[in-house]
Amino acid sequence: MNISVCIDAVLPGNDEAQKLHDLQSIGISAFEFWAWWDKDLVTIKKAMDDTGLSLAAMCTRFISLTNPARRTEYLEGFQDSIAAAHKLGCKTLISQVGDDTGADRNIQHTSIVDGLKACLPSLEKTDITLVIEPLNTLIDHKGYYLWQSSEGFDIIRKVNSPNVRLLYDMYHQQIMEGNIINTITANINLIGHFHAAGLPGRGALDESELDYRYIFNAIYKAGYTKYIGLEYFPAGCVTRHEACEDLKISLAALEHRLPAVNGRGSPGKTSIINVPSGSFQ
Repeated sequence: MNISVCIDAVLPGNDEAQKLHDLQSIGISAFEFWAWWDKDLVTIKKAMDDTGLSLAAMCTRFISLTNPARRTEYLEGFQDSIAAAHKLGCKTLISQVGDDTGADRNIQHTSIVDGLKACLPSLEKTDITLVIEPLNTLIDHKGYYLWQSSEGFDIIRKVNSPNVRLLYDMYHQQIMEGNIINTITANINLIGHFHAAGLPGRGALDESELDYRYIFNAIYKAGYTKYIGLEYFPAGCVTRHEACEDLKISLAALEHRLPAVNGRGSPGKTSIINVPSGSFQ
């Protein structure tokens, strides 16, 4: 089990190359981001080569799977995303399923399954895993179709391929249903990626109603060996330096259960030694 950091959420600014160097400097070995089509992939690839960081995951184009009329458009965007992932050596693509169209949910459910099945030949050929993500509809994504993890797992079973899995976002699922550890451990073989953020507020993991050290240990013991992506917004951090210091504090707290640190997000208040990525055992 390894940690990746979502550079679009955790680190401010648009200098992706420098973000990778920042992560390397604090011992992080993997990163992820959302959209690839608004980034300079050549520059990112060079930064990956320079730092040795791996790209854990990135998103497909944001086109609906719930609407069968957009299937061709979705698959075209998917093929573009496969090509981009290949350039960067990325083995996990994240797909949202789209908003509820208002049609019968069985129709939308079937459209998602059929759309994912249409992706299988390319996924199997490239050995890439496509993960679909349930999101919370109470706070951040009103109108989104897939919010129940149980329906997500049902979709994965129907597609019936190791190249299609669920992205289990603990922030979103705590808001919508709770019962995090039981759900994860009962379905661990259907999960291809995790996201984590503190809540309420989607801040750092050590400032959360969820005990992430306990949860991460449960995930590790369940046999999960892929990535957990940190996808949070550090409170009060304006610069990359502040966000990196905040990230080090959060990781150190997860490793050692350090007490809360006053002044996080402010430069010069606290200095934590480098914390390498890896499992929290």
